Amino acid sequence: MILSSRAIYKRLEKGDLVIEPHAGTSQQPASYDLRSGSDTVIKKGESVLVHSIEQVGFPADIAATLRCRSSYARRGLLIGGGFVDPGFRGQLTLALFNGGREDVLLRKGDRVVQMILHEVSDGDELYGGRYQDSEGVVHAR
Repeated sequence: MILSSRAIYKRLEKGDLVIEPHAGTSQQPASYDLRSGSDTVIKKGESVLVHSIEQVGFPADIAATLRCRSSYARRGLLIGGGFVDPGFRGQLTLALFNGGREDVLLRKGDRVVQMILHEVSDGDELYGGRYQDSEGVVHAR
């Protein structure tokens, strides 16, 4: 099940879901728009890593799918590695590829990726991998 904005707000108030800093303008009916953590030019044919402004923290029963916002996808921007496991904490490193015809400018704070939150049935395992508590861009380890 995908979490609605109402369900997301309830979980944020409860404190078991973290999206900080949370921006009301990023909250959508069934997703949250992650914002670019830096100014970046993504040249056509180039792949770059950009971190989200937001730090997230997921309980055992929530996971997320990441997708480029349609306004950027229409320009050829794609995202790779678009899944976040339950229990993950930290900033998200967004692997973006520009398959379009023109360079794409991202400014710090631009809403670039939709984070769709999913409820995980019987979720009891937490992410404990090498990207836990990420800050800034984290390259492959």
